[in-house]
Amino acid sequence: MTDGDTNLPTIERKLGLQIWVIENMKMVPVPEKAYGTFFEGDCYIVLHTKRTSRGSTVDLHYWIGKDSSQDEQGAAAMYVTQLDNALRGNPVQHREVQGHESETFQSYFRNGIIYKKGGVASGFRHVETNMYNIKRLLHVKGKKHVSATEVALSWDSFNKGDVFLLDLGKVLIQWNGPNCSIAEKSRGLALARSIRDSERGGRAQIGIIDNEKDSPDLMQIMKMVLGERRGELREAIPDAKADELQKANVRLYHVYEKDNDLVVQEIATRPLTQDLLQHEDCYILDQGGFKIYVWRGKASSLEEKKAAFTRAVGFIQAKGYPSSTNIEVMNDGAESAMFKQLFQRWTEKDETQGLGKVYTTGKIAKVEQVKFDTTQLHARPELAAEQRMIDDASGEIEVWRIEDLKMQPVNPKTYGQFYGGDCYLVLYTYQRSGRPHYVVYMWQGRHASVDEITACALNAIELDKKYGDEAVQVRVTMGKEPAHFLAIFKGKLVIYEGGTSRGQKTMPEPAIRLFQVRGTDEMNTKATEVPARASSLNSNDVFLLTTSQVCYLWCGKGCSGDEREMAKMVADIVSRRDKHTISEGQEPAEFWEALGGKAPYASEKRFQEQVAHYQPRLFECSNQTGRFIMTEVVGFCQEDLDEDDVMLLDTWEEIFLWIGKASNTYEKNEAIASAKEYLKTHPAGRDLATPIILVKQGYEPLNFTGWFNAWDPYKWSDGKSYEEMKNSLGDVSAISEIKVDLNNISLNKRTLSVTNLSGSSTTSASPEYKSHFNHNVSNSYSNSSKNSNSASLVPNGEGIYSREVLMNKTVDELPEGVDPTKKECYLSDADFHDIFGKSKDEFYQMPKWKQQNEKKQCGLF
Repeated sequence: MTDGDTNLPTIERKLGLQIWVIENMKMVPVPEKAYGTFFEGDCYIVLHTKRTSRGSTVDLHYWIGKDSSQDEQGAAAMYVTQLDNALRGNPVQHREVQGHESETFQSYFRNGIIYKKGGVASGFRHVETNMYNIKRLLHVKGKKHVSATEVALSWDSFNKGDVFLLDLGKVLIQWNGPNCSIAEKSRGLALARSIRDSERGGRAQIGIIDNEKDSPDLMQIMKMVLGERRGELREAIPDAKADELQKANVRLYHVYEKDNDLVVQEIATRPLTQDLLQHEDCYILDQGGFKIYVWRGKASSLEEKKAAFTRAVGFIQAKGYPSSTNIEVMNDGAESAMFKQLFQRWTEKDETQGLGKVYTTGKIAKVEQVKFDTTQLHARPELAAEQRMIDDASGEIEVWRIEDLKMQPVNPKTYGQFYGGDCYLVLYTYQRSGRPHYVVYMWQGRHASVDEITACALNAIELDKKYGDEAVQVRVTMGKEPAHFLAIFKGKLVIYEGGTSRGQKTMPEPAIRLFQVRGTDEMNTKATEVPARASSLNSNDVFLLTTSQVCYLWCGKGCSGDEREMAKMVADIVSRRDKHTISEGQEPAEFWEALGGKAPYASEKRFQEQVAHYQPRLFECSNQTGRFIMTEVVGFCQEDLDEDDVMLLDTWEEIFLWIGKASNTYEKNEAIASAKEYLKTHPAGRDLATPIILVKQGYEPLNFTGWFNAWDPYKWSDGKSYEEMKNSLGDVSAISEIKVDLNNISLNKRTLSVTNLSGSSTTSASPEYKSHFNHNVSNSYSNSSKNSNSASLVPNGEGIYSREVLMNKTVDELPEGVDPTKKECYLSDADFHDIFGKSKDEFYQMPKWKQQNEKKQCGLF
């Protein structure tokens, strides 16, 4: 098939997802309700557009089912190339293979991906809602990225560590392996609810088996379908994942043609720099066989650009990598965030710095300190994140020095003075929402001993315990103090290169010292000791030179009045001698004599440092297997933080470690080591002194929550746990006289039930079944005999009442059997959406206090 004999379908310029399936070599749109379901015999094209602070990003994927034909795969690849041209080269293109999808692709389907057997060629189509003639078993895998594969209807398909979903059309039974985590069970339930709501229009029951002994009735249904189980269940087989050492092995190849032969020449290894990429050429970046990137220069030929995927596939074959290896193709100027972070430094032309200041490449300017209003921090947590501020720094501080491996209180008069030979603990206490919050800073001197650094960390843990394990712990390496640390010392932060603040000093303090002072106000000022020689000076800053007779304030030509004022404050801390202010170029002979004579120093105007904007990235961490493995969560939100997780949030300037309440002890204890390993193995060659911040679930500071869109502070108290999600299936979701017509066996005369909240089974005492929480079971599931008095109130005979019967009614005015605390459950789907403006599933995902408020407003409380 050539480019000329195909026509692209109409592509809507809209945000979100658009999906097509290749059918008879044409792109055919997939119904939105079927998004997330893929037939194994087909190929698909997925277009995703997302708005960002810098405009929008476009990702274009072609997905290859394991049973799809070569012709379909070729057609999909060709359409992607055409779409890329139609969208002017803006999309990042991806090749996805079933079961090995990229994190970006998986992020679009938050409830999971379902693989179905068959495809277009075998007569299968994406089903519309309310299809009940179904009998299948889905193997659900994954904790962050969920996929469900249709497997043989047999106990042989089961194992101890995964979730399995037996789908019988009007009944979905979720069987949880005994070794499943809470997160895996929760993700499995989310998938089951998604199938119920999107494929069955809400008209299906969900039963959950957490413990087979507690669910005999549900197990009986499973045995009717699968037969009796013989033998023990298998252990789960862990997914083969690339570890961080493998991902760190990045190599850049120049790809070009010579005498009709394709030449792939290795030109660089880690760490890579942006200037290696020339606009006239194409390159392949190999991330340890984990992923292959193709970069196409702006001035490269059209033929080279068209051959990108072909060359990448050829490269994979030549290297002997699996055919399922991810491929990502991008154009010069439209690189993905993941690609940029493989380079030591990546800057954009016309990069924006701070709060909206734009500087063009190469511009020479004085570095400006951007001031911001600290009163906005609580109202705008994204500002707190961007400025790296927990609060306005108005809290209380306590400081201890590590002495003889124990905490020794520091004299409050010397707070803010830190010596390179020591380690310190700083406890910062501030008020938020009427209660105290805590931050413990562990400041590690450059010349402190290993024993002192270890003792500092251990004492921080003890201090944290003293305050109920609520403190945020921050590792601070000398010279890499974060913005909030500077702010809490109110312009009096002085870093001495060596020595100690202990009473008994082993070495005398030097008679001559030189300090570089940087900062314009109390929130951002720091004085750092530098070698006392002329070459340390810089025309852009203020320096303090202390001698036994005098203290000089040397003001470089490029310093500001604010910087001079802050230097005067610091001068009173570092010296009690008379202060002499001198301007650059008017130094007395004694000044140069104290520095050992004149010498060249930096006198050029400081280049405006381009601030590289790195997209924050969230990872699930695991090193239980002895290999350090991280799973990225793309497009992350608060919902991705599970109680049994240790998560790493990389904002480039700092590393946050979020510790879930139910995370295992091993991973909690190894969290800091994991963060250090992450920095050490990062392909971009990261600074190992990057601050590491330990955050506990429920005690997240603003500079953490600000990286998440719409953070809900009540989630941990009002959010739904797994048990509460089970609860939302109904208080007693009994199914009366369920008909399971399998292998000609009828259960008409039995009454089976779905597990209730506590995991036990309940049998309905009455033949009447009243639906709860969007479970509108059809008449084949329930006895149609109804009380004549209630029939007029129940238009569909299934526990659904009109809004007039429920709204603004007292308990006595409600129909018999209606739970007055859950009036909304008895509304039809249409009425519910009309009244609340959302589906029942969306409503019950909200915090309880929000549910109550909306119910009050609508007369259903």
